[in-house]
Amino acid sequence: MAELATLWIIRHGESTANVAATEAEASGAELIGLTHRDADVPLSPTGEEQARATGNWLAGLPADRRPDVAVVSPYLRAVHTAELALHGTGVPVSRDERLRDRELGILDGLTGHGVHQRFPEEGERRTRLGKFYYRPPGGESWTDVALRLRTLLGDLRRDHEGRRVLLFGHDALVFLLRYLIEGLTEPELMALTREHVIANCSITHWSADAQGQLTLGGFNEVGHLHARGARQTKEDEVHAEPV
Repeated sequence: MAELATLWIIRHGESTANVAATEAEASGAELIGLTHRDADVPLSPTGEEQARATGNWLAGLPADRRPDVAVVSPYLRAVHTAELALHGTGVPVSRDERLRDRELGILDGLTGHGVHQRFPEEGERRTRLGKFYYRPPGGESWTDVALRLRTLLGDLRRDHEGRRVLLFGHDALVFLLRYLIEGLTEPELMALTREHVIANCSITHWSADAQGQLTLGGFNEVGHLHARGARQTKEDEVHAEPV
């Protein structure tokens, strides 16, 4: 099977919705104070700082380790992160809707408390089905997102065999790329989601081994943010997960 030389995925920098979600959860509100649709949520000043620190990390890579191409979620927070991080690099950039965030349908914009108050039956249904297969009305399950990522990986392997590819996306995509590339089981994937929160502008990457198979080289790395003085945040996405 054709394989990439290196694959990175970087979660977008902190967004204004991340900040609003944290405040809403802390106050016990049902709704997150959103002023944009999810696709148009911008970065916060901290998120911009994180993206520039990521750009400093990219600029410091040896020429033979830098990305050949970048593929970006069309959501504004990911696009802006990519623009700031890749500024001046000359790396070709394309957008792909298969890298968009997971859609939560009727639960979008609600805090965990809001989900329980407004849609208690959905919490019960999620408990019965499990987080991996649960699909909120009008939204996507984790398996739905895995299906679109599976097709994207196939296209990347075909179109960029032997090349270094950098993705900019969202936290659920980081987990699901590990699931797909490393052949994780549902329990192994769900254990990862319980043990880790994907940090804003964190880096996860895989490189081809001697047999030509992608192997994990680093997961949820944030050292480049500390090294450059950018503030690290680990807020959840704007979307609420029923609990």
